[in-house]
Amino acid sequence: MSAYLFTSESVTEGHPDKVCDAVSDAILDQIIKADPQCRVACETLTKTGLIFIAGEITTSTYVHFPKIVRQTIKDIGYNDSSVGFDYETCSVISAIETQSPDIAVGVDKGENKEQGAGDQGMMFGYACRETPELMPLPIIKAHQLVKRLALVRKENIIPFLRPDGKSQVTVKYDNNKPVGIDNIVISSQHKDTVQMHQLREAIIEEVIKKVFAPDEIPQQSENIKINPTGRFVMGGPMADAGLTGRKIIVDTYGGMAAHGGGAFSGKDPSKVDRSASYMARYIAKNIVKAGIANRLQVQLSYAIGVAQPVSILAQSFGTGKVEDNKIEQIIRNNFDCRPAAIIKKLDLLKPRYLITSSYGHFGRSEPEFTWEKTDMAEQLKSEI
Repeated sequence: MSAYLFTSESVTEGHPDKVCDAVSDAILDQIIKADPQCRVACETLTKTGLIFIAGEITTSTYVHFPKIVRQTIKDIGYNDSSVGFDYETCSVISAIETQSPDIAVGVDKGENKEQGAGDQGMMFGYACRETPELMPLPIIKAHQLVKRLALVRKENIIPFLRPDGKSQVTVKYDNNKPVGIDNIVISSQHKDTVQMHQLREAIIEEVIKKVFAPDEIPQQSENIKINPTGRFVMGGPMADAGLTGRKIIVDTYGGMAAHGGGAFSGKDPSKVDRSASYMARYIAKNIVKAGIANRLQVQLSYAIGVAQPVSILAQSFGTGKVEDNKIEQIIRNNFDCRPAAIIKKLDLLKPRYLITSSYGHFGRSEPEFTWEKTDMAEQLKSEI
């Protein structure tokens, strides 16, 4: 296709699924800070007045789960039942056990045995030249909108907003290059006293116009949709159940690239669902930055308990300066994709995970996002 539309969405940190991602990652951060060798797989579910945490955690330290849960919810902004959730009065239920010894024996390193992958599976990384972040334009803009939506709420710039919200951005493409914004959708929870025309005007002025340049904003009013169904007073866990790992496309590339299916939040880096996805992004971004391809998808696959990847696949979609099998060889020559090597290379045994739980795991500039570095790009140029 020479011309087409592509859409990506994002959600605010107050979306019920993102509340759960944040709780799971907050628990991981607190544990890994004191015990870098921990094994954490923490899932969270939320509904009206309830947070339920479950999973497998093996650690030498102690953390107070309810305290972490309540502080995380407070920081998001659910501080009163009138907004749909109250961090002080919600119930916190825990069903945590230790990691299965059958899994641990395959993952833990020992004498004459290196650390194996925490599970089987395939993980994908992607990079392209559509934005300075080497990310697809639709997902970057969708993230920027909901991040701005949260900022204007927290700083009281738009005083009638509440924590739950979503964005969606549709981009026009021609010959696989973005040429314009076709559609913008924002839905935001709000106080019951606000009028719809006030909400629309405030979000256009303080959110959309702060994210997009004037010539990027669609000129047709019907192509800017603010709360398309009208009122959005009831939100958060009161309106919808939330669950860890249910926004994996929001977390990654907005649907522009493949996804292996494994979620990230609540998992320590021995789980290749998380660490190998970060490594695949690091590889793809450095290769694109080096000019070896303009667009690249990398697949890494693993067998549980085995250190070396079962397979490595590179797809440049016809944009490579060399053939894809040559790019695969470049990856093998320059990147060690064994779990222990990934953890060391990307410095993953430190608290850095709560910040990843909202607004995407990729295309970020904060120092915690070590997989976003392009420090290998110059070295890789010599390969071609």
